Amino acid sequence: MATTNSNITTTATATAEPPSAAAAVVQNGPQIPKDGLPLMHSARTPPVLPWPDIGHLAKWSVSSYKFGFGAECLRDGDPDTFWHSDGPQPHFITVEFPRKVAIQKISIFLSWPQDDSYTPSTLAIRAGTGPSDLQDVRVATLEKPDGWITFDVSSEPDEDGNSFKPVHAYVLQVIVVQNHMSGKDTHIRGLRVLGPQEEDATDGDPFPWKSQDFKMYERLR
Repeated sequence: MATTNSNITTTATATAEPPSAAAAVVQNGPQIPKDGLPLMHSARTPPVLPWPDIGHLAKWSVSSYKFGFGAECLRDGDPDTFWHSDGPQPHFITVEFPRKVAIQKISIFLSWPQDDSYTPSTLAIRAGTGPSDLQDVRVATLEKPDGWITFDVSSEPDEDGNSFKPVHAYVLQVIVVQNHMSGKDTHIRGLRVLGPQEEDATDGDPFPWKSQDFKMYERLR
């Protein structure tokens, strides 16, 4: 597992930049970068992406929350609901899988125009085998974000040096290191945990163990 931090920066104006800029833009269908650059999707609905959402396989918890604004708001698909922290900093989201999985990216929905000082400005991504041995794998700096931001959780280049390797872990944690304008509590309107792109079935096997649901139980005990 890579433990070297690597900063990425996305801005609210990223949607006006070409794909070769600091963030690739998703508008009418995903424009997928080949080099691990972050994706910026300005719509309120989650973007259609080639990486599978594996978050439903995990148990989700948060460091604190106001009644009615808990972890369930992160995955309900409603852009008008949000996790609202209600405790001391740092605030964090913990995603625990029943077995080790490959995690490629996270996709997070933030809205500076709606949430102002509740909007995170710095996120730290940690991963490990349990809550007691989490290691920093990525840091993201966000300048007034508004929309879905998708980026790799790892900062370790792959064999070709064109993208990043997935992180293999039981636990993923997203930590709000700092909010805009030094805000105390935080709002996050959506979060998805994405696995690597699934390979095409080979050898003519009509029932390959390719989906994340099957992979959870592909080995007999």
